[in-house]
Amino acid sequence: MVGISSYGVHVPYYRLNREAIAKGQRGEKAIANFDEDSVTMAVAAAMNCLNGVDRESVDRLLCASTTFPYKEKQASAMIAAACDLPRNIFTADFASSLKGGTSAVISAADAVTAKTAKQVLVTAADCRPTAPLSEFEPVFGDGAAALLISDSDVAVSLEASYSVSDEIMDIWRTQHDRFVHAWEARFNNTQGYQPVTAEAITGLLKKCSMSPKDFSKIVLYTPDQRGGAQLAKSLGFDPKTQLQDPLFAYMGNTGTPFSLMLLVAALEEAKPDDAILLASYGDGADAFVLRVTKQIENLKKRKGMKEYLASKKVIDDYRTYLTWRGLLNPDSEKVYPVPYGTSSMPATWRERNRILRLHASKCKVCGTVQLPPQRVCTKCRTKDQFDEVRLSDKKGTIHAFSMDAISSVVDSPAVIPWVDFEGGGRGEFYMTDRIPEEIKIGMTVEMSFRKLFLREGIYHYYWKAVPPRV
Repeated sequence: MVGISSYGVHVPYYRLNREAIAKGQRGEKAIANFDEDSVTMAVAAAMNCLNGVDRESVDRLLCASTTFPYKEKQASAMIAAACDLPRNIFTADFASSLKGGTSAVISAADAVTAKTAKQVLVTAADCRPTAPLSEFEPVFGDGAAALLISDSDVAVSLEASYSVSDEIMDIWRTQHDRFVHAWEARFNNTQGYQPVTAEAITGLLKKCSMSPKDFSKIVLYTPDQRGGAQLAKSLGFDPKTQLQDPLFAYMGNTGTPFSLMLLVAALEEAKPDDAILLASYGDGADAFVLRVTKQIENLKKRKGMKEYLASKKVIDDYRTYLTWRGLLNPDSEKVYPVPYGTSSMPATWRERNRILRLHASKCKVCGTVQLPPQRVCTKCRTKDQFDEVRLSDKKGTIHAFSMDAISSVVDSPAVIPWVDFEGGGRGEFYMTDRIPEEIKIGMTVEMSFRKLFLREGIYHYYWKAVPPRV
């Protein structure tokens, strides 16, 4: 049996009130903070998914997105490093398609079925750029999902899939475009989304000799609030009892991870033996028959969509959103707080385990943990007798902190805490997703992989402290 043995999601802490975009708009959409992008959100979802999983057992990491920070540099390699996965892991990016997440799931399942991999981590994340006041701005949201595809401890078996490839110019963004473009909505719906997704689902049902009544839930990618319900009804499903809520009112269309995030939401309510139909869309469609097993009860204990949707801070200031997107100032280096000096890739490469994996050194003699790693133990003075230990998944408490109201343009005041980690170790970090008035000494924090700044065409990342979400 091959299927999903673990899952994880990430919904940004901040939401934009749609009323701030235009009067009469209802609900809110999830928006990435100024220091989040598709890589950092994929790491957050993957870390959630890997909770309790032996990271040495993961053979491959596949990442899907239409908004990778680099056009020529693999995002999945950075995600694998930030998740502290083994060096001998296979990594690959699935780009340029909104159904890239499900395409990666098919590739992962094929690898596990063929015994060329034991466990494959699939991540999908998007932060799609929209022109201010465009038709897409109230619709698009940001987020990420991660699935661990395995042949052991399977909570959701992948019983069958059916794919359709379709060439159509309905939604696109060239390598020179900053914002998403689209053809007329009626054409996109009647010639693209509706018939193509229906073709994939119909083909799947015929392949498996199944009918709509055999499923307890249908999970559909949908370009808008109504499209999924119309499609489900046309295929013989009951939208009121079988269709997974697309959550438009709470987060919006998150692009590549959208169908996988909705699947996680459906699995939070699923029972053993439930059959679920999953379908995604983008230059074609992928459709799956999923069967829930008894192992699902173990997964329901982890952080899921309910918790992340409930943990939020709503923003009513449209200018704040535009500033975070870099749309009020074309010079992105001025949008983010940038230290003096120039980028040094040799120095970054030498320090890659500390920067990306958040490794500290632990003395083999006395057990003292030090960050940044040192050659000489500060306690027992032993030299070059250290093991590297990971701090990124450790909780911490604030030992002391300062606030700087000058250095940060977009996150003033900048909060800089000293964090004491469980099991030892202390480090200085920035703090994000925080309310300054609520910060105090002794406060519990977690670590989150974030973007620091863009300099000389290079995105610099590091770990920041955040209050626990759930």
